[in-house]
Amino acid sequence: MWKEKLGNYLIDVSKYFLTGVFVASLVKDLEEIRWLIYVLSGSVAAVLLLLGLILTNKKEDK
Repeated sequence: MWKEKLGNYLIDVSKYFLTGVFVASLVKDLEEIRWLIYVLSGSVAAVLLLLGLILTNKKEDK
């Protein structure tokens, strides 16, 4: 049960991470480091999403 809750939490954090980075980039001009911030945030969000999906995957053995 804790794995499912942790998985859901990681999926939510992934969404908030992406949202925060994109909203911050709209508010402030990031100049030449924009691509680095997008790549890093996209990578972190993808890893968190993948971990969350792995933890919430329910396989019932019958």
